[in-house]
Amino acid sequence: MKLRNRAKFVFVFLAVTFAASFVLFGVGTGFGGLQDILLQERAVGGGPSESDARNRIEANPRDAQAWRDLATALQNQGNSDESLVPLARYVDLRPRDAEAQRELAGLYLQDAEQWRRRAQAAQIALQNDVPGSTFQPPSSSKVGQALSDDPLAQALSARHNEALNEAFTNMTQSYTRAVIAYQAVARAHPSDASVQFELAQTAEAAGDLPTAIAGYKRFVELAPEDSAVDAVKERIELLEQQASAGSGGMGG
Repeated sequence: MKLRNRAKFVFVFLAVTFAASFVLFGVGTGFGGLQDILLQERAVGGGPSESDARNRIEANPRDAQAWRDLATALQNQGNSDESLVPLARYVDLRPRDAEAQRELAGLYLQDAEQWRRRAQAAQIALQNDVPGSTFQPPSSSKVGQALSDDPLAQALSARHNEALNEAFTNMTQSYTRAVIAYQAVARAHPSDASVQFELAQTAEAAGDLPTAIAGYKRFVELAPEDSAVDAVKERIELLEQQASAGSGGMGG
């Protein structure tokens, strides 16, 4: 029974992964979505000194520019993962810096993508090590009883599901934080269609359908002649159906 319950989570995750693939890589559409953000290469020469920035932060932890310089220095070294924390700290101190908010959103998206890949790896490992975990026979059958009583299968299933849960949780958190950052950018640039599009896609990945739908609709209003409009309209219709079905299920 435990294995079958965990298998349900894996099955749900497959659906979530497909939804994320539409958002991030434009599966089924003619546009790239957030792929460009994920493929950005920030490593460049020169710029602020990491050691100098750290010294300034040690002297004054509320030195916003020092946090910004540290984030920039780490990115210039190709350490985008490490730059996320100092950039988030800078944004806490300077929440009205829309460009930094947008940059932070991009880092959260990259972080979410890394966790998504880890989740997929855990999912594949689960299916390889415990082949019956996804579509397991009833526990009343002899095969089902054998699987449910197999301590090795249970141990492997528990280990892989723990990794899957951790990755899924962190992926969702990063998407949600990216949405918050994009919302700040959208407030600063309410007429920027690209911001609305990025906000909508990120919100969809985070499972925030109302925000995604609103962002897509705003994108259509701001850029009615864009080549992606027809695909976006279809996406709006699909998300509205999903939102309606979800509301009906919760009400029932």
